[in-house]
Amino acid sequence: MEQLDLNLLRVFDVVYRTRNVSRAAELLGMSQPSTSQALTRLRLALGDPLFERIRGGVRPTPRAEDLARSVQSGLAQIEAGLASENAFDPARSSAELRIHLTDIGEARFLPPLMGEMRRLAPGIQLRARAWPQQEIGAALDSGDIHLAIGFLPELTTSAHAKLLTDRYVVLLRADHPVAQQARLTLRKMQSLDWIAVRSHTQTLQMLRAANLDCKVTLTTSTFLALPDIVKNTDLAVLMPQQIAREFMPANRLKLLDFDLPSNDFTVSVHWSRRHAHSPLVRWSREVLLRLFQRD
Repeated sequence: MEQLDLNLLRVFDVVYRTRNVSRAAELLGMSQPSTSQALTRLRLALGDPLFERIRGGVRPTPRAEDLARSVQSGLAQIEAGLASENAFDPARSSAELRIHLTDIGEARFLPPLMGEMRRLAPGIQLRARAWPQQEIGAALDSGDIHLAIGFLPELTTSAHAKLLTDRYVVLLRADHPVAQQARLTLRKMQSLDWIAVRSHTQTLQMLRAANLDCKVTLTTSTFLALPDIVKNTDLAVLMPQQIAREFMPANRLKLLDFDLPSNDFTVSVHWSRRHAHSPLVRWSREVLLRLFQRD
């Protein structure tokens, strides 16, 4: 163990993140046989297989899961130590900051965030886009994105910090036949026709769990057109309460609570442990926490 080659840990880290030896070899600029040989050396040194072959790639063993956190943290600290801390000055930087945000996340977070960034770091270019849920973790680890903001329970290996809590509500037009009720029961919800939003998987799952997916009469790609649609129809939609309040003129739309589980959720900012010590990641994370974190 005293003679363990640091490069073996770099190979381990990339295989762990990609779950694929061929993809890891490509990212490392190595041949697949050389990557496999490096893994074999590490397996022998640690006395554990580290990865098990599965269809389409590899799966880490429990020992590999434990090792990954230490390796990612250690590599990040080494890279941070080699980089000059004085090289990053927000006021002078022209770096590109890449963030995962859905359309509804952009509406909630970008206005105050851009105001603060224009004040503190006018040269930094922010690129926001929505990544497919299953690709976000790998994109954070590879550096394709620096941060991911949202309700992302599937990101189990990233570091994260809570920004805010919210809850889902039902948005209806103010003169809807059920709008005067204080709360919607499941039976009453089953009498309504619904709008589903493809980009918001949690609301789709909630509709499915309540057997309301058969009542979906409109599916959209984003939330942006929903207020005008709801005002002019009898359709209902599940939305985060804070966004719904910003959308609604009080005399035209109505928000109602409802009887379904899991309507509370936490929005967090996520980052890769691999890049936790990056000055840009650390600074932008601190800005977000200062702007949005609530006790």
